[in-house]
Amino acid sequence: MKPFIAPFQGHFVPLIVFSAVMLFPWSVRGAEDRGIVAPDGTAPTSHSELGIGLPGLIGELESTNPEIRAARQRWEAAKAVVPQVQTLPDPRLQLGYQRMPMVPPVVEGAIYGFGQDIPFPGKLSLKGEVAQRDAERLEQEFNATRLRLIATLKEAYFNLHFVHKSIEIVERNKALLLHFEKTAKSRYSVGQAAQQDVFRAQVEISRVLDRLAVLDQQKESLHASINRLLNRPPAGPLGTPTEIQTTILTIPLQELSRRADEFSPVLLATAKSIDRSERSLSLAQRQYYPDFDITALGLRNDKINDNGYQVMVGIKIPLFYETKQKQGVREALAGLEGAREDYAATRQDLLFQVKDGFVQAQRAERLITILRDAIIPQATLALQAAQASYAVGKVDFLTLLNSLLILQESQLELHGEMVNHEKALARLEAVTGGPLEASLAERKPRS
Repeated sequence: MKPFIAPFQGHFVPLIVFSAVMLFPWSVRGAEDRGIVAPDGTAPTSHSELGIGLPGLIGELESTNPEIRAARQRWEAAKAVVPQVQTLPDPRLQLGYQRMPMVPPVVEGAIYGFGQDIPFPGKLSLKGEVAQRDAERLEQEFNATRLRLIATLKEAYFNLHFVHKSIEIVERNKALLLHFEKTAKSRYSVGQAAQQDVFRAQVEISRVLDRLAVLDQQKESLHASINRLLNRPPAGPLGTPTEIQTTILTIPLQELSRRADEFSPVLLATAKSIDRSERSLSLAQRQYYPDFDITALGLRNDKINDNGYQVMVGIKIPLFYETKQKQGVREALAGLEGAREDYAATRQDLLFQVKDGFVQAQRAERLITILRDAIIPQATLALQAAQASYAVGKVDFLTLLNSLLILQESQLELHGEMVNHEKALARLEAVTGGPLEASLAERKPRS
């Protein structure tokens, strides 16, 4: 019998643990892992650590995670750019003094005035539209960052939940194996069992101790990972995850794909990049038109005690358009085509992620039903029969342990599939723009 492979942070760690002989009910929605009663008939005791709820962790993540806060500040900075680029350049205040004694009458006095650069009509508004699309793109990137980190937190939380449950089961099984070892020694002392039964029990106890060391390391690593996401000290305490609630996915694949098309922040960000590139192209084409420079001066002639004025209008001629404006249009066209290709690639990747998460959730739901309703009850009966037969010497100790292993492997697989199901839903939420149970009317449509 192959050992069950426990899901953990993208890797797979072999986990062989043993359980007692009586199965308690499993619930797909309740996720109450009661496992097997102890030899004295009492229920298992959970860890004394303080429970931690996922909603509270998500709220803390959104308010304290540096990556989310940095993304928000980039969005705020981009919004502040819009009014800047839509405003005329700063005017020039001009002060001077003139004296021309060789030309009668002598001109001598102060010069004062101002100058103003005026872009060709439409350029400032196009610059504002480009900056506005940049701000909208960064807004969607902020939303994408937030959803991605929430999904990462959920996956780490569910992995931690699995590790805590595994530790609880292994601790309980250690006590059971010690009980089995004592029973094997008693039977060996009266000649009813072989000495190898005692040795095998001791080997399994040592393997359980080895598993506990691995699980403790995994627990501490997950604690550090979650604390890092929450901007806490990695070595700080965390607590025990509360029971997960496994919800059956009822949304069809076509609806999930449509939600990804309409509400995925990653896809919306690339769509905003296309809008920005289109307006950048319009702005590049507008650069062929000249800008203006208006200067108004006041003149004072102290010799004749008289005032004058001077008004000048300058035009910036795009003389080097072959190497400047024309190349700017070429650059904008290439940027627009690149943005469109990025959009197509991003959309294909998102639709793949939707399909992959959907089939993983469906697979987990099917396996949960099979394990809960068929395999685990059958394995429980087999273990009970093996224990009764071993008590009267009809089966050997190895058969009892194998029956125990089959039952425990099935129980851990059931709980692992429940965790995998919730992780698949967390990834689907990240790519479809929010909680799966939210109605479409509650979401912000594409602008």
